Amino acid sequence: MNLGVYIQVPFCQTKCTYCNFHTGVVSRDRYQPYAEAVCREIASVKFPDAPTIDTVYFGGGTPSLLDPSALAEILGTLWRNYCVEAVEITIEADPETITPEKARAWLAAGFNRISLGAQSFDDRELQSAGRMHRRADIYRAVELLRSAGFPNISMDLIAGLPHQTAESWEESVSGLLRIRPEHVSIYMLEIDEGSRLGKERLAGGGRYSAGAIPCDDAIADFYESARARLAGEGYEHYEISNWALAGCASRHNLKYWRREPYLGFGAGAHSFDGRTRWANAHDAARYTTMVGQGFSPREQIEAVTPAQALEEEFFLGLRQLEGIDLARIERDYGPRLHERVANLRSRIAALRSGGLLEMEAERLRLSPGRLTVSNEVFAEFLG
Repeated sequence: MNLGVYIQVPFCQTKCTYCNFHTGVVSRDRYQPYAEAVCREIASVKFPDAPTIDTVYFGGGTPSLLDPSALAEILGTLWRNYCVEAVEITIEADPETITPEKARAWLAAGFNRISLGAQSFDDRELQSAGRMHRRADIYRAVELLRSAGFPNISMDLIAGLPHQTAESWEESVSGLLRIRPEHVSIYMLEIDEGSRLGKERLAGGGRYSAGAIPCDDAIADFYESARARLAGEGYEHYEISNWALAGCASRHNLKYWRREPYLGFGAGAHSFDGRTRWANAHDAARYTTMVGQGFSPREQIEAVTPAQALEEEFFLGLRQLEGIDLARIERDYGPRLHERVANLRSRIAALRSGGLLEMEAERLRLSPGRLTVSNEVFAEFLG
């Protein structure tokens, strides 16, 4: 089985109001030492059986803030230390960070896919969320990327941003469809209690436009509307939050949902080898120091038990619109977890009778009209 590699770049120009990721706004002079630490970590880690790397994903944070030469050196370090036959190499970028020079340098380094953080085409929504770019920057960025020759662009929108209305949402979806990226992600806003927006809303305050967040029903309507429009434009809905034109589904992200192995490098990056999960130290400065001093940055190392693996099969597998093969689940887990598998069968029956799940032969999937309440279904398979 081939291996995916994730590179975490935990730096941003600003912190979005709804974000509670382990990212930060730091001086640019910390970028290069961090990139050098990532290269050292890559060179020090050996994966059993030397598998082939076929996907690489630079996420964050905002990887496009790093100098292109630093990104190229990280890729070069991967090439020197692993067998790499990457068919998909992705970099996340914010629209305002893209220049013609960067776009050409990324392609020259080997990147062939870009994930563009559009989030909205409405300037008021972008401003209230703490984003640096505006609607015009999105169109400009796409023009630069296409002119440079990028063959695969992914774009995201967030349903539920403060001040969002049915009209502004439809205009954002229209803006995206005018661009027609190869891949689309639609996320429904989840307010994290640790974010600035979440704390303000809990306190009943008005900062960060906390009082202008659409209600849950409106957010669900936005999602369903986008879903219908994307289907009408030929996009395949293959995961709850993701759509793609033919052949353009995210190969890297599919590894997560299919429980395939991946290695993560950088501060806060996660890894999974099929049996064990682990994460690196989250603080970027601490991570850089640890790697520079020759210490492993790994933390939170946890062996995945058969029972945990079974839970993951359900809440990750059901995220995919194709669903999961129950016959395979029983074949793989039944001998060890016979009683638990039988118990899950009864839960499935109850969820099917409630219209939340549907089954075709032995393939179980979320009911198409209940995707917006998927978390309620997933909770039934945990614990």
